[in-house]
Amino acid sequence: MPILTRRNLLKASAVAGAYSAGMGVAGRFGLAGSTPQPQVLKAAMTEALLTAAGPTRDVMTWGDGGPPPVLRMTRGRPFAARLTNALDEPTTIHWHGLRIDNRMDGVPFMTQPYVYKGDSFDYAFTPPDAGTFWYHPHCNTLTQMGRGMTGVILVEDPADPTFDAEIVLNLRDWRLGADGQFIAPFRPRDAAKTGTYGTVRTANWQQEPQYDAPAGSLVRLRIAVTDVTRVYSLRMEGVEATVIAIDGNPVPQRFRLDLLQIGPGQRLDLAVRMPDSEGGVAILEDIRGTAPKTIACLRAVGQSLKRNVGDLAPLAANPVPHADLSAAEKIPLVLSATAENASVDSICGTLGYSFWAINRLPWPGDIADPTAPLAELKLGKSYIFQLENVTPHLHPIHLHGMSFTVISSSTRKVMPLVSDTYLVQPDEKVQLAFVADNPGDWVLHCHIIEHQKTGMTSYLRVA
Repeated sequence: MPILTRRNLLKASAVAGAYSAGMGVAGRFGLAGSTPQPQVLKAAMTEALLTAAGPTRDVMTWGDGGPPPVLRMTRGRPFAARLTNALDEPTTIHWHGLRIDNRMDGVPFMTQPYVYKGDSFDYAFTPPDAGTFWYHPHCNTLTQMGRGMTGVILVEDPADPTFDAEIVLNLRDWRLGADGQFIAPFRPRDAAKTGTYGTVRTANWQQEPQYDAPAGSLVRLRIAVTDVTRVYSLRMEGVEATVIAIDGNPVPQRFRLDLLQIGPGQRLDLAVRMPDSEGGVAILEDIRGTAPKTIACLRAVGQSLKRNVGDLAPLAANPVPHADLSAAEKIPLVLSATAENASVDSICGTLGYSFWAINRLPWPGDIADPTAPLAELKLGKSYIFQLENVTPHLHPIHLHGMSFTVISSSTRKVMPLVSDTYLVQPDEKVQLAFVADNPGDWVLHCHIIEHQKTGMTSYLRVA
């Protein structure tokens, strides 16, 4: 169970009372009375045909069955959603990568109360950034995410360049046995290393799906890695693919996709120039592992449109504030294993083990006050994470509520990419600069969910 404190319970009660009174969201992240009719997202059990063995039971999703809906929003326009819970356990929704009001962040007992079976919660916010994002629970995450509750968010900008087609890929594994039914979500020996991999790999809940697009066209391929464990090494065969955005933000300089590593929680936008000949095929592959694995195929249809990727207008930058590096305060973050062998509570549940730590302490670990933040930040001030990975494993570190800019790395040349999730390499030291521009308590954690749930979690307070 989560750590319950009087402070958090009072905070959760206050939030619940505010929304039951219809106060909505106010201030810079949305104005009271300006929210549209909410989109209903019903958390429920369903069945899905994920393998040839027949329907998989006890799949979790939002809606009336099938994959969670792709949510479309517009930058700068209010959005509203009503979570209704038909599961036999509590849940929430976290809007991964969106810099929104802290009360909308979906972390139980930190930003909102649980949403129990039969209850509902209204989310309302105005997304400030355009790009590809995603949503998932922050409650019993290994089970709920692992059983299907991961959906893609597209925040559109009316000024975006024109593409001939758009294809969205939600990449995720499933832990299924030979009979197509769920098996144990993790193995402790794997949780203490890279994490426990799924047995069935899908894009949009399908194995190696194929999508048609006009020949010679420009396709915006939006990819979200919503898996709980898997890191991908992506390439495309048969076409020219150009990277135009990573983690919802335009890249400082576009580049051709040759090989790109992307971890859980991250997103990738590609401009794909389709083959000119009808029937020509483009293949998205993951080459991480013993042999290349086809993820999805794009097939050219019709006569060539003869588009040129060089004619594609740039994406507009998101309004993320630039850190003042000369005045920025440095915050050390050391990612490590832990010698602790106690069962620790993580945010909204426990796996019964502690394997990982931030600054040598597993969450909540052996600190005197398990609710103490990793650091207390001053609103509007610039900071630099001095992030060091002293483990031999990859860790996609995700920061809620704010975005950072990659400044430097000890292991490779990096571009100054704006992001919310950074895939830290083994033995890498990296600097991530940001402005603490969003007040509240914001979770920081590894997005390999077994790592998150076994100690590699903390939070920052901005006030």
